[in-house]
Amino acid sequence: PMCQYSSTDGFADDWHLVHLGQFAIGGAGLVITEACAVSPAGRISPWDLGLWDDAHVPMLARITAFLRAQGAASAVQLAHAGRKASAERPWAGGGPLPPAHPLAWPVVGPSAIPFADGWPVPHAMTDADIDATIADFVAATRRADAAGFDAIELHGAHGYLLHAFLSPLSNARTDGWGGDRAGRMRFPLAVIDAVRDAWPAHKPLLLRVSATDWVEGGWTLEDTLALACEATAR
Repeated sequence: PMCQYSSTDGFADDWHLVHLGQFAIGGAGLVITEACAVSPAGRISPWDLGLWDDAHVPMLARITAFLRAQGAASAVQLAHAGRKASAERPWAGGGPLPPAHPLAWPVVGPSAIPFADGWPVPHAMTDADIDATIADFVAATRRADAAGFDAIELHGAHGYLLHAFLSPLSNARTDGWGGDRAGRMRFPLAVIDAVRDAWPAHKPLLLRVSATDWVEGGWTLEDTLALACEATAR
């Protein structure tokens, strides 16, 4: 999956057809989209692919049909950028959009801890926010099925929302969505459960992870093994 930062309002277009189609023509067995936001606030940038609206489905269906015609399976990477959202495109400097930018929006996370110096302080998600986000993943899952995707990959890496809940560096909650490892895994596992229930049983569900934070006191390989055991046992 490679972000293209080439969508308008989340829509795929001919750019995405050609970009993804080239891999199928070249013989790839499985072609996975870039991070596809489950809500407008879940985009990395204002130019990200999205699947929060039924109107996004037809062009994605055209793309999956083309991939299938070339002998390739297709997967969509469903994502929420969390506290790393509302960012500029890499070729425009990257980093967070200034708050006054006309395309910027408030970001959310498990706790009010910014991603880095100069990044916005995220709104610490309430139970209602968490429930709404899970519902966004479910709605995007159903649209992914309607678009003809063969698999879903949940983006649980790179400091985005699912990873932010997992890592003690970004999750300082003291309620049931934080604390020990089991508490920090609760939200990602709730997303996995909800998506699995909404996704056809014969279609694979994948999870992308950052196996370690590479920082003292962060998420570790041992933690990833525990997450993998919990996720695959469901």
